Amino acid sequence: MNAAQIVKALTEKFGPAITGTTEFRGEHNVSVTLESLKPLLRYCRDELGFDYLVDISSVDHYETEPRFEMVYELYGMTHHEHLRVKAMLPEDQNVPTVTDIWLTANWHEREAYDMMGIKFDDHPDLRRILMWEGYPFFPLRKEFPLAGKPSDMPEIAFTGIAPLEGGPFVTCPTDADTIDREPRAKSFDS
Repeated sequence: MNAAQIVKALTEKFGPAITGTTEFRGEHNVSVTLESLKPLLRYCRDELGFDYLVDISSVDHYETEPRFEMVYELYGMTHHEHLRVKAMLPEDQNVPTVTDIWLTANWHEREAYDMMGIKFDDHPDLRRILMWEGYPFFPLRKEFPLAGKPSDMPEIAFTGIAPLEGGPFVTCPTDADTIDREPRAKSFDS
């Protein structure tokens, strides 16, 4: 089954839950209602052979409603087809987790929460993954200023000696091969 046939099968199976389909340069997209997102994704894995969740990302359509769009990139290892599944998400609504479908969704969903503030219902460990706990902002939202926001964190890079300067590893420029150019532990004998 190729990607066009897969999209047709999804449209027949889920009917009005499919809000749109597009194809551009061989890439197939299926837009679905938020309520049908998880059942459709489970069907994609169980019945259509999409056994690899490549990525979960989100788009901020700032000042429009619904504000967010969830994007799931799927791949089937046996049939070698890609599929992109999208669902629109109002700012005040959560997304169902898919960690019970693909374990790798754990990190993707934590990143979407950390950077965009999107929450996932029934996620086993929804906490920040890149920013520190207690950070009050979501840096990939469109209203977040490019220069950042004030913080109580010290500006390490501008307060003096860089933390790794004079560290335990050294490397020397040389014409040697890659193995000999690798950083080595600094000798403290001398």
